[in-house]
Formats: sequence, structure tokens, C-alpha cells
Amino acid sequence: MKRLKIYPKTFFYTLGLLLFIVLVAHALLYFLTPQVPLELTPGPGQGDIPLLWKFNLTPYITQMIQKVLPMSLGCCVLISVLCSLLFSKQITVPVKQISAVTERMAQMDKTAACELHTKDEIGMLADNINGLYQNLLAAIEKLEIEKQRVRDMEQSKVDFMRAASHELKTPLTALNATLENMILGIGKYRNIDVYLPQCKEMTERLAEMIQEVLEASKLSSPIKSEAPVKTDLPSLLSRICEPYEQIAKARGTIFKRDFSGGFSVELPPRMFSKAVSNILANAVSYTEAGKTISVYFNDSGLVVENECAPIPSEALRHVFEPFYRPDYARCQDDGGNGLGLYLVDTLLKAMHLSYSFRPMEQPLGMRFAIHLYREAFEDGRPNRESRG
Repeated sequence: MKRLKIYPKTFFYTLGLLLFIVLVAHALLYFLTPQVPLELTPGPGQGDIPLLWKFNLTPYITQMIQKVLPMSLGCCVLISVLCSLLFSKQITVPVKQISAVTERMAQMDKTAACELHTKDEIGMLADNINGLYQNLLAAIEKLEIEKQRVRDMEQSKVDFMRAASHELKTPLTALNATLENMILGIGKYRNIDVYLPQCKEMTERLAEMIQEVLEASKLSSPIKSEAPVKTDLPSLLSRICEPYEQIAKARGTIFKRDFSGGFSVELPPRMFSKAVSNILANAVSYTEAGKTISVYFNDSGLVVENECAPIPSEALRHVFEPFYRPDYARCQDDGGNGLGLYLVDTLLKAMHLSYSFRPMEQPLGMRFAIHLYREAFEDGRPNRESRG
């Protein structure tokens, strides 16, 4: 019996119970047949003498029961079998349906669901299974997203280190070749007074690049969050803009700033200052003399605009990648080392600040906007995702 499936098991249990009740009822009827006395009273005209006759009808009743008993027992057995079949089917069909659905769930069929809408315990079991499976699918989806995120982070670290090695290899090779030629006194490199300052300039450039590579590598790892504090943006930005305003003036570039629409928010001041500094450095580097750089607030946040040749859409997809420089600025003297916007992207994502970087049509140039929605800081920290 233990090896039987639920339908025959339920059928045999139910049939056995009904047959037991039928047999007990018929046995009681057969063995407990009472003796039935028959009393006769005189009719009219028979006088006042009461007559009483007693007859033992047990043999007759027993004989009658014996004749009827097989037919009654057969009908009861047939009814018991039919009732057992119907009862077993009614009980086991929902369970079989749940079993079939759970098999599909075990195969991770996302469309599997128990379609039982009864209010009894089996219906509640089906609802609980559906809820459990949906929670399981949601947990698996989150794990897949997290797994993909970790995979992307690991791949980005590998790509970053490869790019960093490539970027450092070129100036190191040039520096080594120059020093070797100076030591051997080959050709023009005999003039040490000319090439020694160039070597020093190369080492300074390498030191600066190494420093930025180290800083970028730290940012590519999980960042230790700086505690956000209440920050007056106009005051902070005035201090950030001051040195870049002097650089722009020296280059003949017009630097405009208007912080009249500024406001105070809670954010990490050092991280935010670093991001804005890189944006301004990028704007100053790519703005020609006589062109304008504008820094101001609009309804959504901070905007930095610079008049320049707009970046093509194909290049715009890659400007936030480490060491990427547009084709027209592959030289490090003109295009930097390609880490500025990468650092900006990493810092803004760490602060959960969204941003946009798009070309302008009038005047021609580029616009970088950091979205500092006031409502996003009502709980003390920004809550919007970064996007490029």
C-alpha cells in the first residue's frame, strides 16, 4: 500500500471504510433481529374476555433477511465502489495538477502556475506554491543581474589594466630610448643640455599619469562612501571654478559662471568636487581661444557648456571609457590621457547622480549636465541612477 500512488491509495482506503460500515450494518441486522410478539385482541361480539396470542416471528424474519441480504449487500458494495471512485477523483485530481505544475517549476518553466481557485486548504497550498515560485524566480533574476555586474566589473578591471599598461609603455619606451641615446652620444642626443630637460618633462608627465592611473584603479574598485553633508553648491562651485577661470583667461578663453539659481543639497563634497574639476578641465582643454565656457544652474541641476567642435555620435559612445581619446585628439599634449571623463563617470555613479553629455547646436559645442533634483535629496542622499 505504501508504494501505491495517491489515487488508488485513496480509493482503497475509502472503499475499505465503506465496506466495513456495510458489513457491520448487515451483521447487526442479521444477528440482532428481535423477537417480535404478536398480540391479538378480540373483535366486536366476541365478549369481554381478552385473548392474547404470542408468536415467535424470528425464524420468519431471519429467513426473509437471508433472502434479501445478498441483494442488499451487493447493492451497497456497488454503491460503495462508485462513491469511492468519485471521492478519490475529487480529492486527488487537484493534487495531481499541483504535482504536474511543480514538475514544470523544477524545469524552471517561467509560465508554470497552479490554476486552482478553491478556498480550501488545497487552494491555499496552490497559492503558496505560486508565491514561493515567483519569489524564487525574482531571487534568481537578481542573482543573474548581480553575477553579470560582477563579471562586467572584472572585465572592466582587466581592460583598464591592459589599457593602462599600453598607455604607460609608450612614454616609458620613448624616455628609455632618449636616455640610451644620450648615454651613447648618438647624433643630436649628444646635446645633453637640450634633451635632459625633455627627459625631466617626460618623467613628470609619467608621474602625473601614474597618479591618475592609481586614482582611477581605486575608483574601479568598490568606493568607500564619503559621508554626505549639507553643501552650499554656489559657494563650493565658486572655489572649484577659480583656478580653471585663471587657466581659461591665460589661454584666451571666455569663462562665464552664473550661480544665481544655485541651492544647497546633501552630497559628498570631495567626490563631487573631483568630478566637477574633471569636467571643467576637460572643457578648458577642448575650448579654443575666443570661445566661451559657461557654468550655470538650470531647473534640473548643474550645467557646463563649452563652444567647440561637437563630438561625433560614434566617439560619444566611448568617451567615458578609460584612456579613450577622439581621433582628432590622440596626442596626449592635446587630448590628455583619456581618464578625465572615466573618473567623472565613476564618481557620479558612486554618488548615484545621473548625468547627460550631448552636443549643442546653437552655439556649436558640448553640454555636460549633472542632474541635482532637489526632491532627490529629501531623504539625505541621492536616489537616481547614473546614466550616460
